[in-house]
Amino acid sequence: MDTKEILKKVRKIEIKTKRLSNDIFGGEYHSSFKGRGMTFSEVRQYQFGDDVRSIDWNVTARYNEPYVKVFEEERELTMLLMVDVSGSEFFGTTNQFKKDTITEIAATLAFSATQNNDKVGLILFSDDVELFIPPKKGKSHVLRIIRELIEFKPKSKKTKIDVALKFLSSVLKKRAIVFMLSDFMDDDYEKSAKIAGSKHDLTGIRVYDRHDEEIPNLGMVPMLDAETGAVQLVNTSSKTTRRNYKANALRLTDYYINTFTRSGAGTINTRVDESYVKKLLGYFKHKGR
Repeated sequence: MDTKEILKKVRKIEIKTKRLSNDIFGGEYHSSFKGRGMTFSEVRQYQFGDDVRSIDWNVTARYNEPYVKVFEEERELTMLLMVDVSGSEFFGTTNQFKKDTITEIAATLAFSATQNNDKVGLILFSDDVELFIPPKKGKSHVLRIIRELIEFKPKSKKTKIDVALKFLSSVLKKRAIVFMLSDFMDDDYEKSAKIAGSKHDLTGIRVYDRHDEEIPNLGMVPMLDAETGAVQLVNTSSKTTRRNYKANALRLTDYYINTFTRSGAGTINTRVDESYVKKLLGYFKHKGR
């Protein structure tokens, strides 16, 4: 993909996702994620009904009448997007790959954060951390993130969620809003998820294809493992084969949901042929209650 084509694709995604973030997600995002705490704003004269615990005794003594400290919510937040770039994301049996849907969701979230003057960062991971862009503010920074999501070529096709979560805990010391976008075709990350969930406001967004969960009866079919590159002839007409395939997919999905829930993190599940807009909005509204 040449530079002109990349820029054209970036612009197309910007137009679509920025409109979503402006029209739909801006207010929901703001109300769903609170600031880091309360910061001092000013002092003013005491009014009937004010909490006596907020009286500033030094200023009160100086002016010989009661003054109170006024605090306001510290709104500035940091959002970090953790995006799975392993081989299984380049799979899709409908209109687009899982990677394309993940890119749109990540861009929508990034523009929603920028609208609230928050910082946005990016981690791209496979079975290792492939790229880390530290959180910054501004539209040009978000466009750089979108460009990386479109054109980045990972060194590995495998997945290791545990490695990405451990990196998150080591690189971000202050509490952040973290979205992990993946198909979560992995396990053995419970301990690192628990640590990340205790430090950050963590949400997993599982993006999947319907054929991740079950395979149709097509007879003998050569199947490529996108993460290992191995090709195997699979008898899809076998009920046992289809049942085992589905059971393994459900096992990994259950592991993801249970692990994130026990870690105090949120979960969203969206199929590539579904509206991720409805899924995100529903999640934000529920979280903002």
